[in-house]
Amino acid sequence: MSFSGKYELQSHENFEPFMKAIGLSDELIEKGKDVKSISEIVQDGKKFKVTVTTGSKVLINEFTIGEEAELNTPTGEKIKAVVQMEGDNKMVVKLKDITSVTELSGDTLTNVRIPGA
Repeated sequence: MSFSGKYELQSHENFEPFMKAIGLSDELIEKGKDVKSISEIVQDGKKFKVTVTTGSKVLINEFTIGEEAELNTPTGEKIKAVVQMEGDNKMVVKLKDITSVTELSGDTLTNVRIPGA
C-alpha cells in the first residue's frame, strides 16, 4: 500500500497535549487549533518525503523506514528518530516522549499522537 497522496486535516485529536509536549506556547497552540493543514506524502519504496503546509508555514521531513533521520518539529527543533512500519499501512515514530502513529485506510490518513507513550 502506498502512502503517496495529498491529505487535508479533518480533526485534531490530542492536539493540545501534543503541542505542549513538544514545547509550543499556549498562544501558538490557541492560534493553531482551528487551522487546517494539508499533508503531501511522496513514497518511493522505503523512502518518504512528507510536506505539511499549515497556513504559510511549511514543514518538510524526509526519511527512510527503519533508518535514523533528523526530523523537523513544528517548533523548529530537529530530532533524530527512526520511523518504523507496522504492517503495510501504519508508520510509528517516537519523538521525545510522544509516539506518533500514522495509519492509511483507503484514502483517509489518520495521525494519532500519544503523549507520554
